[in-house]
Amino acid sequence: MNRKTITLLLLSFTTFLLLNTCSDNAKKSSKKKFVKTVYASDVIPFFDEWNLILGDGSNAGIANNFEHKDFFYTIQDNNEDWVVYKAPNAGDTHGTSNNCRTELAQLKKWYPSTANDKLTATLKVMNVSSTGDARVAASYSVVVGQIHSADGHENEPLKIFYKKFPGHTKGSVFWHYEINTAGDDNSGRWDYSSAVWGHDFSVIGSGENTYPKEPKDGIELDEEFSYEIEVKDGIMNLKFMSNNHETKTFTKNLIKSDFTTKSDIPEQTQKLFVPIGQDGIERKNAYAGEGCFFKLGSYNQTNGKSPKVNRNWCSGAETHNGDIQKQYADGNYAEVWFKSAKISISKASVSNEGYFLMND
Repeated sequence: MNRKTITLLLLSFTTFLLLNTCSDNAKKSSKKKFVKTVYASDVIPFFDEWNLILGDGSNAGIANNFEHKDFFYTIQDNNEDWVVYKAPNAGDTHGTSNNCRTELAQLKKWYPSTANDKLTATLKVMNVSSTGDARVAASYSVVVGQIHSADGHENEPLKIFYKKFPGHTKGSVFWHYEINTAGDDNSGRWDYSSAVWGHDFSVIGSGENTYPKEPKDGIELDEEFSYEIEVKDGIMNLKFMSNNHETKTFTKNLIKSDFTTKSDIPEQTQKLFVPIGQDGIERKNAYAGEGCFFKLGSYNQTNGKSPKVNRNWCSGAETHNGDIQKQYADGNYAEVWFKSAKISISKASVSNEGYFLMND
């Protein structure tokens, strides 16, 4: 075999190897790695009991095997899966509310007098609005759990808040009872706020950007806490738990009012609500006879409406004219992560379809 023949054979073999290597690499690169989507219903399998309202005001329905990258999805943190609920300061809202929410609303309603219903959740708040007016009590806050009435004035016997002022490390957890106003005019309704850890709703700033003292016993962003809500035979029992914080419990009668006369209006309410004309009294039987239901998620309490409209609820925050991505980019949104949750529903509960027909 001469040198020319040997050279040709070597060239042919080298070409063969290169072609096969390229072919193998092409096959490998064509095989995309399959990543399974982890849905919220994989993390907390209880979505058959809820409709999901998104931060654009739409009703997404029962959220099994569902995600929306702007508002509702899962994330992993420290090898744990969490369900993310995210809501901007402004956008389309659900029903008559001024505020955006990504929130579950229970498909059934129950009546406080005959109730034996319970909701539990473990969560952490990751963000509240970066702008607002410190004199407006709702600024920099988000509601993470509720009881809502589906009937009458559709008022709320329970709202659980987290609130943190800019520049503070620790925020506050508190809960509200809203009176079920006597008569047909609901404009005089008001909330009474009870502190869990940190301040209550009434602690506000002395100026638009002047904040009160940071709460010593508050909860930080990214710090877990849990709540339990139980309504049984007309009584609402609340329990709040968090590592390194004292467990707190509260009890409230939902079928017998404490606020049936003007003299019953608490001092806190006299300062916050009465000056703006919200000075109503409550029905003697409070929420008796009205269907109530649970809510859970991120109900952003900061909005772009002028504080001149309502100094307790209208925050004057940045909204970028409703552009959601711009709001997300500079921190003008509320974000809440839930690790676990569970609902227990009594046999006496009935369909809540009427509420959604009225509000969707």
